[in-house]
Amino acid sequence: METRQQGFLDSEPLREADEHTTSDVNLSNSIMTEEEREELQLELTRLEDEISTLKQVLASKEKRHGELRHKLGITALGELRGNLSRGWLDMQSSTAYKRTSETLSSAGQKTTAALSTLGSAINRKFGDMRNSPSFRSFEEKVESTVSNIKTKVGSPGAGGSFEDVLSSTAKASSQDTPTHNLTDTPERLE
Repeated sequence: METRQQGFLDSEPLREADEHTTSDVNLSNSIMTEEEREELQLELTRLEDEISTLKQVLASKEKRHGELRHKLGITALGELRGNLSRGWLDMQSSTAYKRTSETLSSAGQKTTAALSTLGSAINRKFGDMRNSPSFRSFEEKVESTVSNIKTKVGSPGAGGSFEDVLSSTAKASSQDTPTHNLTDTPERLE
């Protein structure tokens, strides 16, 4: 076999030292003597025996490893939990996590402040609406209707059912209805 230096642009793939092509094997078989062949066969048998022994030793060690872990209470689930816990701590200590956490915290505070301001504005608007003349007029009508119903239903000589009292009160109330809408502002009424 000739030795040559592989360049970066060579298209021929690199081969392992023990990797042979069919022509190499045929060539070495025809040149090899019977004695060399027996020697190689013997070495191959020894290597296979060693591999078999190592596999048995490894299986025995793995079994003992499992027994010790079981005695110590180390389980796969416990290891997984530990790995996840370590991973979570590592992630929390990362710069990206800290930045993201700070950004989300800031966004949450700003959102809370905006919602608080919105709630205050809505509360103020309802207060303003409640103090408007239209709402007061509507509130007075509802109070008088409820009061009429209570007196008519509650009096012993009133007679009639609740539905009769309710419909008569509604008729009386509709005759006293103001001519402006609840949404009218004081400026539009003038």
